[in-house]
Amino acid sequence: MIHVYIAEDDFRVANIHEQFLRQIPEVNLLGKAGNCEETLKAVKEHAIDLVILDNYMPDGLGIDLIDDIRSVSPQTDIILVSAENDKGYVETAIRKGVKGIIIKPATLERFVSTIIKYMENKKTLQNTSSIDQSFLDGFFGVELAPKPAIGAKGIDPLTLEKVRDVLTEQSSGITAEKMGEQMGASRTTARRYLEHLVAIDECFAELAYGIVGRPERHYYRKKD
Repeated sequence: MIHVYIAEDDFRVANIHEQFLRQIPEVNLLGKAGNCEETLKAVKEHAIDLVILDNYMPDGLGIDLIDDIRSVSPQTDIILVSAENDKGYVETAIRKGVKGIIIKPATLERFVSTIIKYMENKKTLQNTSSIDQSFLDGFFGVELAPKPAIGAKGIDPLTLEKVRDVLTEQSSGITAEKMGEQMGASRTTARRYLEHLVAIDECFAELAYGIVGRPERHYYRKKD
């Protein structure tokens, strides 16, 4: 259950937003205010989780009221619902950490979806004791981009596929010289293909010392 307060000077719009909130069982509406002064007073007196805040109020701007709300109740979150769509307003609101911005007139679907998303994020954070990068990626909606294919001059796709097959068969590793023999190519050519696979993270190389003590690079196919 989250405790919500509506700050909206138009009582008809405030009533509509109240009806929207009634569609969400986990919401408890604590009250409504028609100006900044009443809103700030309510925040001081009640444990409010979320203020649904209009920007244009009779005694000030909602965007400015955010700082006052934060000063008396840092844990109270803000979702702005206003006809304002100026870029500077939006940038300022984002910098001030609002949890959502809805441009009036708000539809039922968008209003409810914004509140539910806020509630889900809040619940997820509260119920998580250990934070790692995967949690943060999910919380902020970050999806890792697929690793880009790396092209290389002089790399023939069919030859490269043959090198892959040889690497898969040679589980104990293979040198560039041995790979050249398998490919029917020079050691230099084989090394170019092997190093290309290292660069695109499909294989890795380790130094091994031969009988005379000269180190050689042995290449291994990475397991999927």
